[in-house]
Amino acid sequence: MSDEIVPGITRPDTPCAGAALEVCTTYCSPAIVNHCLRSYVWGASYAAERSITIDAELLYVAAMLHDIGLVPEFDSHTVPFEDAGGHVAWVFGAGAGWPVARRMRAAEVIVRHMRGTELGEDVEGHLLAIATSLDISGRSPEWWPEPFRRDVVRVLPRLALRDEFVRCFEDQARRKPESSAAAAIANGIAGRLAANVLDATGPVSAD
Repeated sequence: MSDEIVPGITRPDTPCAGAALEVCTTYCSPAIVNHCLRSYVWGASYAAERSITIDAELLYVAAMLHDIGLVPEFDSHTVPFEDAGGHVAWVFGAGAGWPVARRMRAAEVIVRHMRGTELGEDVEGHLLAIATSLDISGRSPEWWPEPFRRDVVRVLPRLALRDEFVRCFEDQARRKPESSAAAAIANGIAGRLAANVLDATGPVSAD
């Protein structure tokens, strides 16, 4: 099996990257799996185009696990989904033999994807934040060439992401009204998903 995700962007060739993909595909729906893969692609391609040095394995693992807190097996009734995902990433890193500092980095990248961070503060956190903002809210699509966006969506179709993601966030908002997901619902994430330019670049299939 090729490590190329889309032309020009490959999965990091490490056991941790392979294990993170396995975790994602085991617990997440096909639509969320593709969202996670696209998020890595958007972040890695943005960095490559601008000669930004990244820790590709760290970004990939964080991208694969950043929504794991939305699935029933890892959902938390006490903390926001991104915090729950950060805890999963810390445990994942411990199992992989990562030092504590690297586990903490994986966790903070996931937490920051919902809260934002500057490039100079956290490269991987910033890249995951702008990548997921494009994939969910359709923000700043001009940062990626349209032919590239079209190719990515063709290889990794969006499937039923719009409806599934809104359902997940609405559920989070009901149970955790102070969470970032609740704020996103209040700020119109459903409308942004419905209007996302990426859905005009490829077919949208139902599950």
